[in-house]
Amino acid sequence: MTTHRPTGRDEAAAQRPPRGTAFLLAQVGAHAAARFAERISELGLIPAEVGILRMIAARPGRSQRSLAEELGVVPSRIVALVDRLEGKGLLARARNPTDRRNHALQLTAEGGAVMARMRGLAAAHEDQICAALDDAQRAHLSSLLAAIAAQQGLTPGVHPGYQQPPPT
Repeated sequence: MTTHRPTGRDEAAAQRPPRGTAFLLAQVGAHAAARFAERISELGLIPAEVGILRMIAARPGRSQRSLAEELGVVPSRIVALVDRLEGKGLLARARNPTDRRNHALQLTAEGGAVMARMRGLAAAHEDQICAALDDAQRAHLSSLLAAIAAQQGLTPGVHPGYQQPPPT
């Protein structure tokens, strides 16, 4: 059995950082997600909770089931997140008057105030992450990333992290 010994060229290639676009997307994405989580920790929230609040703010009265379907997760995942947000006083469940099997989700006044703070944090986060780009470059990058996301079949506005279990 012959063992492969790296040549000088192989060793040099192994020491170079990856340069592919997919790697850079993953690297920047992981960095941006970690910085975002740090930034919103001052609100006592995790990114998945902020996403749920954002989705409810965009469509007040929606059901837990509709959230689960849009996010592509099992309903119990949404129930756990909604339970936590309700416990924090940021949203309320009410029986849906047209379908008593479902709860209509609404932000509370406190939830609305948190979302107002969140918008400022999100804008500051984006400004920091994209500080190396001018406005035209930011717009171009955004359109390129949207094209990639669409081609990959990703649901607009839905982070794939929802499929991961919540932290305990």
